[in-house]
Amino acid sequence: MELTLEIVVLPVSDVDRSKAFYTRLGFRLDADFTTERGLRVVQVTPPGKGTASIIFGENLTDAAPGSVRGLHLVTPDLEAARAELVTGGAEVSEVWHDADGIFHWAGSRNRLPGANAQHDSYSSYVSFDDPDGNEWIIQQIVDRLPGR
Repeated sequence: MELTLEIVVLPVSDVDRSKAFYTRLGFRLDADFTTERGLRVVQVTPPGKGTASIIFGENLTDAAPGSVRGLHLVTPDLEAARAELVTGGAEVSEVWHDADGIFHWAGSRNRLPGANAQHDSYSSYVSFDDPDGNEWIIQQIVDRLPGR
């Protein structure tokens, strides 16, 4: 079987505000259409190769706006990605790592300030929320594990 994650649906309260937010952050606007019956779909894609898109709009999901937690984006340069997100208007955390050194706990539990001391891939993060509170985490990966 071959499967690819293509789209993640985000619940938002204000479609135009979300569209402006994500495009300011450098997400590519792929589509914005509305049907005669009131279905609106906005699709944006984060910068980078081989990344899934997100869609939001009207009548797409029954989930509460801001209820999505732990969406992950990956970058080889965490400081540069953080700077670009801040320039785009996102309120981005300072760099942090998990005290256990293995992924991270939910919420802000077990977080320590600064990058992982060994600067290992998969171990340092920044985070931000979109205007509705959907949570994004940016993870630094320079060297991928075998098979990835």
